[in-house]
Amino acid sequence: MSLPRSSATLVRMPDTLINATDEELMLRYSAGDLPSFRELYRRHSQGLYRFVAWRAPRRAWVDEIVQDAWASLHAARAGYRPQAAFRTYLYQIARNRLIDILRQREGQAQDGEAPGELASEGASPQQSLEQKQQHALLHAAIAALPAEQKEALVLQQFSGMSILDIAVVTGAEAETVKSRLRYAMQKLRAGLDSAAGAGGQA
Repeated sequence: MSLPRSSATLVRMPDTLINATDEELMLRYSAGDLPSFRELYRRHSQGLYRFVAWRAPRRAWVDEIVQDAWASLHAARAGYRPQAAFRTYLYQIARNRLIDILRQREGQAQDGEAPGELASEGASPQQSLEQKQQHALLHAAIAALPAEQKEALVLQQFSGMSILDIAVVTGAEAETVKSRLRYAMQKLRAGLDSAAGAGGQA
């Protein structure tokens, strides 16, 4: 399956696509409407990539998992039924593929690369360096979280999902998700405070 080029996202989409819900677009795509898929890809490609990038221990796997997720969506399009929000459906596909790869490649070392973040436009070299350092500290603190807490935090903070959406994606109870997020934020703050204290003493 060939995914749309990034330049395609710059093309003005018809109002019928822009105003359609994800579920409506997916139903149109299941009937063969390719522009509807392009709009879904425009809406969700970056968020899905960030989710996988924060979870995959090796950056070389991220593109593979994301491509596989979109390909699986394409393969299953004819049987799609809007029983849940499209985004949770898509993320479940990616999560299942991620779990498969982690099981298949268990024991392979993490490469330690952080998901890429662009420096703010117009930032000075000093500001860019500080942003990179802050991002590295944040990445290290998130990477140190237990897997389930990290997953919930990434889905909430980087993908903008609600508690209920996270529960659907992960197959956990809503109260369990709340607990994971609470503990994740506590550990994240403690980790960042510790890193800041160590930096101040250096």
